[in-house]
This record gives sequence, C-alpha cells and structure tokens, in this order.
Amino acid sequence: MTLLEVQHLKVSFPARSPAWGGARQLIMAVDDVSFTIAPGETLGLVGESGCGKTTLGRAIVQLQRPDSGNIIFNGKDLARLSRAELRAQRRQLQMVFQDPYSSLNPRRTVGDSIGEALDLHGLTDSSTARRHRITELLKAVGLETGVAQSYPHEFSGGQRQRIGIARALAVAPKLIVCDEPVSALDVSVQAQIVNLLQDLQQQHGLAYLFISHDIAVVQHVSHRIMVMHRGRIVEMGETTTVIQAPQHAYTQSLIAAIPQMDFTAQ
Repeated sequence: MTLLEVQHLKVSFPARSPAWGGARQLIMAVDDVSFTIAPGETLGLVGESGCGKTTLGRAIVQLQRPDSGNIIFNGKDLARLSRAELRAQRRQLQMVFQDPYSSLNPRRTVGDSIGEALDLHGLTDSSTARRHRITELLKAVGLETGVAQSYPHEFSGGQRQRIGIARALAVAPKLIVCDEPVSALDVSVQAQIVNLLQDLQQQHGLAYLFISHDIAVVQHVSHRIMVMHRGRIVEMGETTTVIQAPQHAYTQSLIAAIPQMDFTAQ
C-alpha cells in the first residue's frame, strides 16, 4: 500500500540573467524526482546543503508549487485539488521545520500556536475540549502542560522543536515531512528529538519523510534512504543496503564522513 507517490517532480527557480536583457535562465532545484512512502514508513532523504532537499519537502506539502510532475497523497494529486480540497488533505500531511524558533509566531502563546490548527480544521467543539487536546499534545511531546501560556522565546531550541512537533500532531496526520528537524540542536538534544519522533511513530502509525544532511541521523531513523545530489536522486534503497554497499560515489563520500552519535539519550 502506498500513502505518498511522487512522480517525475520538477521544481525550478529563476536565476539572474548573465547580462541586462539576456535570456531568462532557470536553476533546477528538483530534477525529475520519483519515490513512494508507505503508511508507517520513514523514508530518509540525505544530501548536502543546497541539493534541493528542502525544496522537495516544501513542494510535497504545497508550500512550493512544482513546475511539473505529480504528488499523489491518499490517492489524490495535490497539485490538482481546489483550495478547499487541499486544506482537507493538509490535515493529514504536516511539516516540522528546521528552525524551531522562526517557525513559531513569537506573539502567540504555545497553546495558541498548537490550537491554531485545531481551530482551522474545526477539530474541537468547545474551549474546554480545545484546552484538553492541547494538554494531551504537550504531554505527548514531553512538555509540562503549564507551558501552554508561555511564549516561544522562553524555551530552549529542543523545547521549541517539541512544540513544533506537537503542532504538527494536533491534526492527527498520516505523514509528516521533517525538514532537518535536529540540525539546529545540540548533539545530546538531537538524540532526544529523534527518539521522540520514533516513539510517536510507533504510537500513532505515522509516516515520515525525514530530511537531513547528516547520513548518521538518517541511518538511525529510516527504513529506506534516498540520496539527493544537485536536484536528482542518485541512489535509493533499504537502509542497510545503502549503508553497507553504496553504489554511487557521492553516497560513498557521505558514508565515509559518518560521525559517531549516541541515540541512547533520554
């Protein structure tokens, strides 16, 4: 069974012309990318900065419109949906962003940031039910329920990322695109967030597209890995196969640079 199928996706951006009045040029950020994700699966996407990883993730959740290709989620092509239809699908397709501070509105309390998604999709029918759901979500990501009245600047990077994860969970999604969710955090905190994501996956049957430049993190969390280089997928396969017998020279170079990381932190 397939939850997400991406077919021949292309995303480009205009580049500055070499001379005034010169021909319009395009930079191909995502170049003919295809893959699938099954329910409950983690597909790791790894590559160096600037290779197109984040653009691909944003295109999947429709924050970036693709030039061509298909993004089929729950059997529906997202690029061909009306605004109302897309909003309904977005309830089941969420994103956790790289920067846990800039992705939260500094003028909103934690409770309001999480509750915004509940309000948008009409998921609670009273203020009491709303508060109860926010409390459940904070507990689920390991935060004290009293923080709902606090503001993002009062928290550490790891705590803010937990808030971001709680916000993504609020609408009970089937798939979460995790865009470098631990790269801005200290190593010990990275392990805590990775473990949290894995626990939530087990509890809720979540699927992840886990984007990272760090193949050590991707190796730890992923069932399958795809390697991106200059907008293209150069290698894809089961995690053990890719790590132990990489076929592409770029994959080999990433594996050669794998650091040691302790994922036993709690």
